[in-house]
Amino acid sequence: MGADSGRYRGTEGRISQWLRRRPKPQPEADDAARLGLLLAVAEAGMPISPAAHPSGYRCSCERVGCPTPARHPVSFAWQTQSTTDRAQIERWAENQPLANFITATGMIHDVLDVPLTAGLAALERLVAAGVDVGPVAQSGSDRMLFFTATRGTPDDEDEWWPCELDCHPETMDEHPGLRWHCRGSYVLMPPSRLPGDGRSVHWVRGPEHPLPDPLSILEVLTDATARHVGEEPDHVSASWPLRR
Repeated sequence: MGADSGRYRGTEGRISQWLRRRPKPQPEADDAARLGLLLAVAEAGMPISPAAHPSGYRCSCERVGCPTPARHPVSFAWQTQSTTDRAQIERWAENQPLANFITATGMIHDVLDVPLTAGLAALERLVAAGVDVGPVAQSGSDRMLFFTATRGTPDDEDEWWPCELDCHPETMDEHPGLRWHCRGSYVLMPPSRLPGDGRSVHWVRGPEHPLPDPLSILEVLTDATARHVGEEPDHVSASWPLRR
């Protein structure tokens, strides 16, 4: 009995030594790529915060009939929580490995959000014309996101000029064509996953591209969107000022 016990303790000691010598497990390649994409967004100055993620064909929030499954923030304080801090983003990525991420618009950048077909046509036209297009993402199989510099938040609230294209999370259905995500809105960021087979948000042009003035691409996007829905372009109805 004593000999067997000694052999057991010796084996146990060797296993403990082997476990201590084992290299620490490295992150999965997908996890490392995900973190790299999130940090690239932060380095471009675009603040992000965690969002819900797909759970099968439903949303991780488990809300019955969630109107925007896997597309909404997990915190009601998403505007103040959004950050470009590397350490915080690394903690989120490690502690919430399935989370999608949103970026709060209207601080550093805005997003012009158009139907995919219109976006592809507009992007081809803008690139052919030599226009400096900024980051562009495809969201699922139906939308394209053009990232631009923000119109800004004036010191005096009375100086704020609205646009009929302004879109907020609660007004998404009111803007089936072109949506302008600015102050108080957000969009889902790459590399987010959407409910369904293989649907995602991914970069067409990455965040390393400088943010353009929104007016430099708005007219082309408006034209392409109008053609997509079978209407004549109406630039007047967009109601954007040439300057503040």
